[in-house]
Amino acid sequence: MTSKDNGGVPAAIVTGAARRIGAVIAARLHQRGLNVVIHCRGSRREADALAAGFNETRAGSARVVQVDLADHAAPGQIVGAALEAFGRVDVLVNNASAFYPTPVDEATQAHWDELMASNLKAPFFLSQACAPHFSERSGAIVNLVDIHALVPMQRHAIYCQAKAILWPEHDQSPEAEADILGRTPLKRPGRPGDIAGAVAFLALDAPYITGQVLAVDGGRLLNM
Repeated sequence: MTSKDNGGVPAAIVTGAARRIGAVIAARLHQRGLNVVIHCRGSRREADALAAGFNETRAGSARVVQVDLADHAAPGQIVGAALEAFGRVDVLVNNASAFYPTPVDEATQAHWDELMASNLKAPFFLSQACAPHFSERSGAIVNLVDIHALVPMQRHAIYCQAKAILWPEHDQSPEAEADILGRTPLKRPGRPGDIAGAVAFLALDAPYITGQVLAVDGGRLLNM
């Protein structure tokens, strides 16, 4: 595999970047001047549209890679796409996540495999695959986890690491949202831009911060 000489332009990998928070993170990093690998599993149309917009703004600055993170070859394919397109990897954002309830008496091994693959296994092995390329220059890994990694969520026994503050796309009633907001000091849900700003800060502006958990939650942890 050959690598391009990108003239020193940093490159970022964002998993689950076709939609929602991942897309906003990818856009924020692109706006900051990085080239971006947009990873997706099923949302190829959205990923291609996002990349087209980036490439229209700055030619050759975005590449899409479609692969299931449960695939053992996924880390190598994703990092390989970054090296082929941009010749380097500087930032890894582990954003992708599977999310659905798994009550203890209903959970299956298939549930375990899927949730662990996207939320735990993929971030670890993607980080491992990026590490040799980080050794050539300073690099950054930002892992997005859910508030329920600290405070367990009922009926989600397997889901202990996830990647979003936005409301889930399904199964969230207005009453549940109102209850959560009532216990959140800032009285509003998190927005994708809130997360993207924190990711850009950690990845690009705070080289002496490492091994920390930054709660971008509007103060919600104070009342859980």
